[in-house]
Amino acid sequence: MALGVSLLLPAAPALAHNSLTGSNPADGARVASAPVRIELRFLSKPDPATTKITVVGPGSVPAAGGAPSFTGSRVSVPFAAGPAGEYTIGYQLASSDGHPVKGTVRFTLTTGASAAPSAGGTPTASTPPATTAPATTAPATSAPATVDPTAAADTDDGAPVWPWLLGAGVLVAAGAALLLRRRAPRP
Repeated sequence: MALGVSLLLPAAPALAHNSLTGSNPADGARVASAPVRIELRFLSKPDPATTKITVVGPGSVPAAGGAPSFTGSRVSVPFAAGPAGEYTIGYQLASSDGHPVKGTVRFTLTTGASAAPSAGGTPTASTPPATTAPATTAPATSAPATVDPTAAADTDDGAPVWPWLLGAGVLVAAGAALLLRRRAPRP
């Protein structure tokens, strides 16, 4: 009976393996204005103690503006924008079974951050005068951002529940159909 029911259910990914489900900016995106934060979304809640996030810009210059923060299955990192070009977000974490999960997300910043004013306090010829308050960025470091394990949130807003409920409903219906078929009188 269990074999018959298991054949009716669609294949599901291994529960112990985590994976990236999305990002902001999206992989391959072209963005005109620099995001304040970069967000990665995972299938399961990542462990802050085993999660490493790096952000590098053109010329392999670090672009993480601080330590990652964790909220359920989401990890966000302050973004320290540099010049226009391709930025790479690297992630590495361990699934609940210890299996390492790593990958990259790339996006292109089409308009880079403005350069700092020259020592005289006036903009250089290649830097237009600022019309709004300049964005503040934290200095980038060459080491990967570290994670504070106490900053993890206790909520998990990642994986939807409806596939599990649907699977359980199919399982119950299949079991009931098999039970009725076995109890039906045979001619």
